[in-house]
Amino acid sequence: MILNSLQQHFGYNAFREGQEAVINAVVSGRSVAAIFPTGSGKSLCYQLPALHLPHLTLVISPLLALMQDQLDFLAQHNIPAASIDSTQSREEAQAVMQGVRNGQIKILMISVERLKNERFRRFIEQIPISLLVVDEAHCISEWGHNFRPDYLKLPHYQQQLKIPQTLLLTATATPQVVADMQHKFAIAPEDVITTGFYRPNLHLSVEPVAHTQKTTRLTEWLQPRAQQCGIVYVTLQKTAEAVADQLNRNGIAARAYHAGLGSDIREQIQQQFMSGELRCIVATIAFGMGIDKSDIRYVVHYDLPKSIENYSQETGRAGRDGGISDCLVLANRDNLNVLQNFVYGDTPEPEGITAVLDEIQAVMGTPQPRWELMLNALSQQSNIRPLALKTLLVQLELQNVIHPQFSYFAEYRFKYLVPESALIERFEGERRSFVEAIVEHSAKARTWVTVNFDALHQHYGAERSRVVSALEYFQEQGLIELQSKQMTEVYSVNNAPMDVTQLSEGLCHYFESKERSEVERIEAMVALFESDRCLSQQLAHYFGDHTLTDGCGHCSVCRGSVARLPISVQLTPLETYDFDHLTQPFQQKYRDLYAGKQPSAELLTRYLCGISVPRFTPMKARSLAAYAELEQYPYADVKQWVTQQST
Repeated sequence: MILNSLQQHFGYNAFREGQEAVINAVVSGRSVAAIFPTGSGKSLCYQLPALHLPHLTLVISPLLALMQDQLDFLAQHNIPAASIDSTQSREEAQAVMQGVRNGQIKILMISVERLKNERFRRFIEQIPISLLVVDEAHCISEWGHNFRPDYLKLPHYQQQLKIPQTLLLTATATPQVVADMQHKFAIAPEDVITTGFYRPNLHLSVEPVAHTQKTTRLTEWLQPRAQQCGIVYVTLQKTAEAVADQLNRNGIAARAYHAGLGSDIREQIQQQFMSGELRCIVATIAFGMGIDKSDIRYVVHYDLPKSIENYSQETGRAGRDGGISDCLVLANRDNLNVLQNFVYGDTPEPEGITAVLDEIQAVMGTPQPRWELMLNALSQQSNIRPLALKTLLVQLELQNVIHPQFSYFAEYRFKYLVPESALIERFEGERRSFVEAIVEHSAKARTWVTVNFDALHQHYGAERSRVVSALEYFQEQGLIELQSKQMTEVYSVNNAPMDVTQLSEGLCHYFESKERSEVERIEAMVALFESDRCLSQQLAHYFGDHTLTDGCGHCSVCRGSVARLPISVQLTPLETYDFDHLTQPFQQKYRDLYAGKQPSAELLTRYLCGISVPRFTPMKARSLAAYAELEQYPYADVKQWVTQQST
């Protein structure tokens, strides 16, 4: 039966390694974790079972691009699938929901954030679901890379939606992350199916190169490969542009790809690459997720990757057709501290955590306390980066302090596409009076009209939900153009007594543990690249695959070249810097903006190391001369020096 479906719907005569075991387990009603290398066919493990399961298969995917690629594939194979995402109109989303209700759609793809929407949860709670699929499932674990805080709530959502089984899919899970995934979703050890990480057609090389020589060496290395397809990965957008420009000057056709380009330009570059018209892309890690091109013959890391997991994911895009492919790292230690500084910037200061807890405590004491927040405003107030703030809020949910209720836009504005009188005249009776009230209680500027919800409620008794429904209807009918902004999240608050000090200390410890884990991840990557043992074997061992007992015979170590990463930049001792000269303009600006308050040693360190935090934006800290002056130094060393100078 399963094999017939494989042939009939997908046109394949046989399964790839691991696929059949996963699919049989899912169809048998068990929860499964499938840990397969990049490009080895993980998606089929839910696509085929979805045809045999009685109800909906709900897929959680972290990226819109991944969703779209998989939906295009399913459409080609006449499998009814759809997504609900932020790019859709209300009508499009409603059409998808109707298709799910009547059973026409077998696979629904969403982001995890969609489940925070109470309206969507009310809809999906009414739908019988056979299987929850979590793509890029390492995002579930705090100890995995690319951690997404909202993924921590998926076990709760599974219970709430009464979904009987789960399928977790990932290419990059260490033994610790696998154990975390197993525990969170009660997956039996025998239902963790891995196919190994070693790919014999990938030839791994680490080459020590001084920073000033990297572009020259890259050009030399690419020239004999100019007719092959490949990707050069860099860390920064400006580096992508500079390296692509240099390659073109040396006769190697290349284009830069990064998030700073318009979506139409990115799409054009991607299509050129997929068709073979463009052979070399110089890209930040914005490029590659969901790219299924089989003949990529090389992947070069011009800059060090963020972690071993990222390295594995990015090199895994090469050689999917089984052909020999080269994976080169041009390695030195020059930007190592910059990589680590990204990690330190995501650790909130204790006073920031306390500020958030004080906000919550301030609404406690009423019978049904509610806490409303706008993420960006709270981020500024607490000086916690948005991603770290989301992580903090999820931790508070998991500790039963707050519970998400719904989200709404604080501000709605519109412009008339017909005269006011024509809008009003379309309605009669009470509905006409209601529309007249909306028109009357909306503040008019030159073009846009802003709705005053409070005035409408006070003078007409109109509930917010009814006003929003009316505005959406006006837009559907082509009467107005509607805009909404200032997303506000609403939480209910547990009224149980809260020890702010104790809770704050526990949360600080949690973030410090994450910080140590991320720094250790970078150190593990450097240790891999400097290892005197087979790189392929070391990489496989990192992911718990011990099947490669001897050297691969074709990595740079097996070929007799052990890398020692050079340091090109010789740093002068911190003691030679004038602390007051570096920090006085920043300190003065901080005092002026924040009511005479002194910046902490942590904040001064982040300024000198070039680690942006929310409060730096209104200060225009980046424009000050000493911003990022010490970014090449280890964060801990700078903090120790700043602390000594400040006391």
